[in-house]
Amino acid sequence: MPQSTHDRAAELHNLAAHAHRAAAAAHGKGDYLTAHELTKQAHEHSVNAHKLAEELASRTRKAAK
Repeated sequence: MPQSTHDRAAELHNLAAHAHRAAAAAHGKGDYLTAHELTKQAHEHSVNAHKLAEELASRTRKAAK
């Protein structure tokens, strides 16, 4: 079954949160390279989630008119 855009945006937000937690754990262990890579992943997931959320908001505004 195809995934809804809302579900995909929520999944991306969850992936970003997970990557942030993993980055914090890696940083706490002194693994700064891994922490940096995970932080980059988290940012990418956050940006993609934001884009989807904006797309959904735009669709909703257009449908309301």
